[in-house]
Amino acid sequence: MSDGGPISTTRMRVVCAVGSTDPWNAAGLGLDLLALAECGVRAVMVVAGVTAQDEAGVRALLPVPAEIVRAQFAALGSLTIDGYRVGALLDAASAAVVAEQLAVAVGPVVYDPVFAPSGGGSFAGPELIETIAGRLLERVDVLTPNLAEAGELLQRTAPRTVAEMADAARRLVARGPRAVLVKGGHLEGDRAVDVYFDGELRIFDDARIDTVLRGTGCLLADAIAAGLARGCATSAAVAQARAFVRGKIERGAPLGPMRTAY
Repeated sequence: MSDGGPISTTRMRVVCAVGSTDPWNAAGLGLDLLALAECGVRAVMVVAGVTAQDEAGVRALLPVPAEIVRAQFAALGSLTIDGYRVGALLDAASAAVVAEQLAVAVGPVVYDPVFAPSGGGSFAGPELIETIAGRLLERVDVLTPNLAEAGELLQRTAPRTVAEMADAARRLVARGPRAVLVKGGHLEGDRAVDVYFDGELRIFDDARIDTVLRGTGCLLADAIAAGLARGCATSAAVAQARAFVRGKIERGAPLGPMRTAY
């Protein structure tokens, strides 16, 4: 009930999370909703897949039929969406519909190409990766692959050095994304190095935090998408998102056998 005071006319920015579920909400769409809310935007979602996974890996997965994915986008048609965050897609048909819908959407797209969960198993086969590389990347504003994902998208060996990460970022930008952040969390050594390229190269180099947190890739993409939706410049949104994730890594809490952000 109103208390008679002035009503705010400031519209909260909206980010649409597109991806797959995780029963633990330690990653995937459930984590997206939590992280986007903390980042100050309103989250809506399109479910493109359902997974059964835990700390040991994938138990089962089911892509949502392409016509249902398309219908979810249509159901959001009357809403002004300020940005999109795309996560795990499970088959070529649903990925093709996501690419089709984003081709006519307004607002920046952040894509974290999740091909395998941290616990083990795989989400992606050759047909799906081909569809993503051929149809989705050209609509992406910020792509955030890890080393293995960068290698998969380029059909090359995964980068193993910072120089190879920089080369991969440049090659990926040539495939369509406006900017690429190659995440170096799996590099050897005591430094956490990410390489960003948007026509200019920037290397983020921080001390590695000696712990494991589930869902860091999702958190990073969510924070970047929220920053872009609020009007931040891309490089600033990336830098702010990295700081957000490092804070979550430092403060993570146990959830059963996993360590998660919430």
